Amino acid sequence: MKMRRLFALLIVIAALVAPLPTSAREVVAFQGYAPGSVVIVTHARELYYVLGRGQAIRYPVGVGRAGMAWHGRAYIAAKHQRPAWSANPGAPTIRGGSPRNPMGAAAMGLDRGNYAIHGTNDPSSIGGFVSHGCIRMHNADIMDLYRRVPVGAEVHVLR
Repeated sequence: MKMRRLFALLIVIAALVAPLPTSAREVVAFQGYAPGSVVIVTHARELYYVLGRGQAIRYPVGVGRAGMAWHGRAYIAAKHQRPAWSANPGAPTIRGGSPRNPMGAAAMGLDRGNYAIHGTNDPSSIGGFVSHGCIRMHNADIMDLYRRVPVGAEVHVLR
């Protein structure tokens, strides 16, 4: 009987210290933007996809480092699954799907600057000030958002 209790206690402890899921999205109360809009609150490191009727899906994100973050309005200009990536023109290209590719499972390019909302191969960066201005998401979350957001959707980036 003691062994069963010890085993049950170990299971409870393991559940309590387990790592966070690779997706932490949730539906929350949210108003002030049109349904279908994407709203990024940089200081909170959160992205909201506005559902309407006072609700949005909230996703945790990684945002631009100090001096690299931006704010304003943009639109989704392009969508790519398993995008290839290069640090700059002339640098080697890392193929989509490679574990070395920092764009993750999908990317949605914005119409301003060289910015995108994209997945990541480094899930520990979510929740931090980590990028050169792009918005990073867990791969499961970018795939969820990718299915919901069409090209042309409005994106609001707030401080």
